[in-house]
Amino acid sequence: MKVTSCFRPIAPTTSGGLFSTYVRRTANFAWGKYLQNTVRMSSTSNNRGDLNNNSVLRKPVQEFLPDPAWAHRSLAVPEKHDDGDVRAQYRPFLLTQDVADEDWISKLELSTAVRMASAEFERTGERLKILVLYGSMRGRSYSQLLSYEGSRILWRLGCDVRVYTPSGLPIKDDVQHDHPKVQELRELSKWSDGHVWVCPEQHGTITAVFKNQIDWIPLSTGSVRPTQGRTLAIAQVNGGSQSFNTVNQLRQLGRWMRMFTIPNQSSVPMAYKQFTDAVDKNDENVYRQAEGGSRMMPSGNRDRLVDCMEELVKYTILMRQHFDLFNDRFSEREDKRRKEEEARKKAEESDSVNGVNVKSM
Repeated sequence: MKVTSCFRPIAPTTSGGLFSTYVRRTANFAWGKYLQNTVRMSSTSNNRGDLNNNSVLRKPVQEFLPDPAWAHRSLAVPEKHDDGDVRAQYRPFLLTQDVADEDWISKLELSTAVRMASAEFERTGERLKILVLYGSMRGRSYSQLLSYEGSRILWRLGCDVRVYTPSGLPIKDDVQHDHPKVQELRELSKWSDGHVWVCPEQHGTITAVFKNQIDWIPLSTGSVRPTQGRTLAIAQVNGGSQSFNTVNQLRQLGRWMRMFTIPNQSSVPMAYKQFTDAVDKNDENVYRQAEGGSRMMPSGNRDRLVDCMEELVKYTILMRQHFDLFNDRFSEREDKRRKEEEARKKAEESDSVNGVNVKSM
């Protein structure tokens, strides 16, 4: 039977009229059966039009219900236990305690992440160390404001958060490696367990301010790799409609820097509409009512930021305990073996005179 269309089977032409009719009916009957079976198979395997194939999804083996005992607990470092110099230099996101105790972040239900972070601290005696980078030096920088909000969430989850200020960092060259801002950035990256990168989108890509920071962080400094094995959360702010160009490029950069970028990401459209106005800190009543001012307004974008910070903490807890394991590579082991073999041969040759090992005599 020759089929010229998937919907119109044409029986082969024969000389007999009755025989031709018989063949045509038989072919059409067979084609009808085929279509019937195909539709039945399709509806069975795709759950009657389940285009996303949800019928084959793995069922969750555990449901994480909110735990009232942990839901609104804070693991933030008390000021009396914090390093004063570090607090002054790297924690500009901190609010007065009365505001932090009542702001929107204090009301977030984060019981699973809080419980995990608490258990990790009890196990290791160390807090998760997170470095935050942002990509703008404007007076009212929305990437800075977004990075501060993310830092406050991480702070509540018990992280040791340090925000690097890009002002004063020289343009990347091959001369100023000893510049204080360059050394500061590299030391912070080596110190960290994970990063948060927040960048504006400008002309469809990341800003020069942000890229300059990444360019100053080397893949390796001797045997030390300042970024390898760290976790990474990414976010971008947009002056207009939502875009994903910048987070895509940040994800690519993270992969190149051998970091583990979390699956989630945040892209905030029309960032100038997403934050409250700045307020005078000296006006205590206004400051308290505005939760410190320049805060992110309630929205799905704010919820997504919370998702990203919560996910970063969970991934960092899981990855940090296997940090050395993930940095173990066949190619590097093989390179080390070859170098040791070459060194051994050179040592043997240096001990030989005319092919005779002098030390063995």
